[in-house]
Amino acid sequence: MPFFSAPKLTDEDALRGYARVLVRAGLTDDDACVAEVAVAAREDAGLSDAEGEARRLVARERDSLVADQASWPSRTDYDALQDAFAALGAAGYTVLQGVDDHWGATAVLRASEPGSLRGVVWFTPADVWHAVDHGMLEINVWHADSANVADGDPLCTEVLAALDAQGLAAHFDEGRIEVRAFWHRRRTDTEAGGA
Repeated sequence: MPFFSAPKLTDEDALRGYARVLVRAGLTDDDACVAEVAVAAREDAGLSDAEGEARRLVARERDSLVADQASWPSRTDYDALQDAFAALGAAGYTVLQGVDDHWGATAVLRASEPGSLRGVVWFTPADVWHAVDHGMLEINVWHADSANVADGDPLCTEVLAALDAQGLAAHFDEGRIEVRAFWHRRRTDTEAGGA
């Protein structure tokens, strides 16, 4: 028996954490964040006023993000990632940020003209959520035929070089590229959605 135990998360802790990663990921607007948190509040936490609680949590996390970003450096890891992804896009890759799953990446490949792209770089919302709090983004890199790159593969080397050029430490591990980066995406004044 261990001499310590991790604290148990309450439903409120879990909902707050979910609202936090949704807001900080910035992959959807406030209304979509509220809808997602409301589903969790209703189905997982059994709250009767799920939407009201979701609106409160999203607004709280939005305000927390705005306060936190004032202390971030002028160029964050998120900015460096976007620059690396832009360079990869210019080099013939399609970059899918926050795609639902491998089926979404596959659909892009199937819809593209043969020979029109060199590969696909993609990651899911859950990958972004991990980078929000833990400072590590895992990305997938596929050849145009959907084959995963391997360590030492020219496409893998090119993606690693694009990340390195932006000052991001990354390496290939177990089929994916791990990038040491916090997802510090700034919220702009134009972002909203009614929350």
